[in-house]
Amino acid sequence: MQNHETELEAAERRIRNIPRCGAAKRASMEQSFLQLLQAIGEDPNREGLLRTPTRAAGAFEFMTNGYRQSLDDVVNGAIFESDASEIILVKDIELYSMCEHHLLPFIGRAHVAYIPNGKVIGLSKVARLVDVFARRLQIQENLTVQIADALMKTLRPAGVGVVVEAKHLCMMMRGVEKQNSVMKTSCLLGTFKEDARTRSEFLSLLVGT
Repeated sequence: MQNHETELEAAERRIRNIPRCGAAKRASMEQSFLQLLQAIGEDPNREGLLRTPTRAAGAFEFMTNGYRQSLDDVVNGAIFESDASEIILVKDIELYSMCEHHLLPFIGRAHVAYIPNGKVIGLSKVARLVDVFARRLQIQENLTVQIADALMKTLRPAGVGVVVEAKHLCMMMRGVEKQNSVMKTSCLLGTFKEDARTRSEFLSLLVGT
C-alpha cells in the first residue's frame, strides 16, 4: 500500500485500470487451462476433459467477478434515512473467496455490524458488499478490512465491526500436516474500536443465538 492508503483504497487503486472481461480474455483463460492440463500430464482430448478448459474458464470468470464490480454498482442507491442508533448486525453471510497465494478457495462466513449515523443500507446490500470483495484474489486479513472500510465509506456510520471466519483449502488440501482449522479475523472502526461497552455488546451479539 502507498502512504496513508486504507486497504480499500489500495484495492480500488489496484483494479482501477483493469478492463472488464471480454471474449479475448475468456479465450486466453481457456488456453491457459488447456496448457495446465497438458502440464500435469493429462490428455485434454480424452472424453472427460474435452470441454474442461471452457468450463473452468467460465467458473474462474464467475469466481473473480468482483474485479468487474464497484461499490456504486453494488449499493445502487439503496441507502435510506433512519433514526436508528443501535447496533445493526448481519450474521452468517456466506463467503466464498480465492487465496491469492495458491488460487485455492477459502470458504466461511462474515458477520457485519454498524451503528447508523442517520442512514441505513438495504439488508441485501450488506451481503452483496461482502461478495464483491470476496470474489477477488484475496487473503482473509485484507478482505476483512476491505469490507469494513467499504461500509464506513458508503454510510459514514458511527462505527463498523466485521468478523470473518473461514476454512482455507490451501491449508487443508496441501502440506504434510493437513489442517481442518478455522481462521478468524476482525476489523473494528469508529465506536466499535474506541468504546469498550459497544465492543462488548457487539461480541455478545456474535455469540448469542
